[in-house]
Amino acid sequence: MQQSLVLGIDIGGTNTAFGIVDHRGRILEKGSMPTVGFDTVAAYIAALRNEIMPLLDKAGRQWVTACGVGAPNANFYTGEIVQAANLPWKGTIPLAKLLQEAFHLPVKVTNDANAAALGEMMYGVAKGLKDFVVVTLGTGVGSGFVVNGALMYGHDGFAGELGHVNVVRNGRPCGCGREGCLEMYASATGIVYTAKEWLTQRSDDSVLRQCAGEVTAKQIQEAAEAGDSLALEIMSYTGRILGETLADVVAITSPSAIIFFGGLAKAGELLLGPARSHMEQNLLHVYRNKIAFLYSDLPDADAAVLGASALAW
Repeated sequence: MQQSLVLGIDIGGTNTAFGIVDHRGRILEKGSMPTVGFDTVAAYIAALRNEIMPLLDKAGRQWVTACGVGAPNANFYTGEIVQAANLPWKGTIPLAKLLQEAFHLPVKVTNDANAAALGEMMYGVAKGLKDFVVVTLGTGVGSGFVVNGALMYGHDGFAGELGHVNVVRNGRPCGCGREGCLEMYASATGIVYTAKEWLTQRSDDSVLRQCAGEVTAKQIQEAAEAGDSLALEIMSYTGRILGETLADVVAITSPSAIIFFGGLAKAGELLLGPARSHMEQNLLHVYRNKIAFLYSDLPDADAAVLGASALAW
């Protein structure tokens, strides 16, 4: 008898990834499409359906039993996306309802970082851990908090928004409407802001001045890897802000591990070395040298889809 399968969808600020997944975490069919470029949510859902239906047919639509979705500001309790700063559509979007109508499947949604935490618990480095934090460093900063083996949602479904903790009073304006959020300093977006500011304000010789067009987070990372002093300083500054913020997180949740995922996390020790150092410097003594810094070991291209599928299971 054919085993049950689920549909996992990860809706990011730039791209949407999806796949048909079995219970062992094998992605049998997968694909992707842009998230941006659609005037309305309805147009986006229609395009998403057109991309996914052939995959469902190929895998055997009758065996696909549920759909899990990770998306910015998605509420597990209501199935809605509410005022997502990194998506092109504002207001409240009844995402679960729209997808149920499109695919005729039961749908569960959660914050994209919560989905990543579920994926790590089910398939990744968090197997066996009961208290940990997943921090996603991508276009924005996301986070999923697992306490006593369960995701922390809070009374309204929006708990754990580390990216929107204030780290610089009266700092950079954030898409959420506040100022000085961690997301504006420790994400791919934030590190580019830092580079642009410093390149304007300072006269340091740097390979970043030679970047054609807009400087990117990847170019900053590559420059740092090549030993560019300004790029290394940008990485250190970003790591300091991240580490000081994580020290506050530890004081509240006392995790055994912090797991990093996302494009900016690929900078590795260039970023997370300073982050670990500044976190330890700012920890209460009772917490010092107890928290592991771990990198997600899920396949880069598949991790977000696996996280969403874990929600469906």
